[in-house]
Amino acid sequence: MLISRFIPSALPRRSVLGALACAAVASLSTWPTLAQAQAYPSKPITLVVPYPAGGANDAVGRLVGQKLAETLGQAIIIDNRPGAGTTIGAALAARAPADGYTLVLGSLASNAVSPHLIPNPGYDALKDFAPIGLIGVAPIVATVNKDSPYTSLKSLVDDAKKRPGEVMYGSAGNGSPLHLAGELFNQSAGINMTHVPYKGGNAHTMDLIGGRLAVIFDTTTAAMPMIKGDKVRAIAVASPTRLPDLPNVPTFAEAGYPTFEVQGWYALYAPAKTPPEILVRLSADLGKVMQMPEVDSKLKALAVKPAYGSPQELGTFTQSEFVKYGKVIKTANIKAD
Repeated sequence: MLISRFIPSALPRRSVLGALACAAVASLSTWPTLAQAQAYPSKPITLVVPYPAGGANDAVGRLVGQKLAETLGQAIIIDNRPGAGTTIGAALAARAPADGYTLVLGSLASNAVSPHLIPNPGYDALKDFAPIGLIGVAPIVATVNKDSPYTSLKSLVDDAKKRPGEVMYGSAGNGSPLHLAGELFNQSAGINMTHVPYKGGNAHTMDLIGGRLAVIFDTTTAAMPMIKGDKVRAIAVASPTRLPDLPNVPTFAEAGYPTFEVQGWYALYAPAKTPPEILVRLSADLGKVMQMPEVDSKLKALAVKPAYGSPQELGTFTQSEFVKYGKVIKTANIKAD
């Protein structure tokens, strides 16, 4: 009725109907993403986690997935796709339809490190993902054997300077975040500790406990159970301030290395070209999830510091981390196992 009031009476009826039909089609063609966003989500969403089930990374993904499902009103299916330094899962997510029904748990490994190490990883870490929001960070902590003579970071550095190449630090493998943290500290302190790579698992931690390694630079998520269990001793943490769980452990800055900033991190991404309206919805709902007391407490129990950020902030952060670790890998000529 409202439309017919503005139709000139001189136009033939067939012309009027034809004009209305064309206008309707044109109008619909300009609003597909809006209609899609209004209906989103209308079916379950898959969250790809590029890590095996059971670890800290998986626990973060499942926690966020469960709570995001509640805010979105749709089930979220966790799809664990480990392997090749997280590139298998990341590549799978990058190739998925950009419709908001496939998301991926990003990390330091998948979005900043592995793309520099794995030939043809199957994705471009900066171009193939749309940032949704940061979830949390896990600072690097330097740990030594509980009976180690290294009572501080200074004592470790002093010994490494006296015995170049003889002090050994371990990691889960060449190119792992632990390896890069150790190399960054070598550069920061002007020392030359020798890297000992292990084939994943916790063999490096067992050798630290057994006194066969001098130090490990690990994330708090992995190290905290060993520290609290009195299996290893923490001597410094790469955090702006001391951690509440480790009040007597100084930061690297307090120990004289203010530029040493290394942390594991977790974030949510979607495939590139996902409609902006859907990204806005996902970011807003992730923000709601991050404000839930249960999420805050469970992340902290995993030794992950909640740190939500906007898509724009995550995009800037991802770029800086990608460039930072690319330089480290190139300077140290690090190769993947």
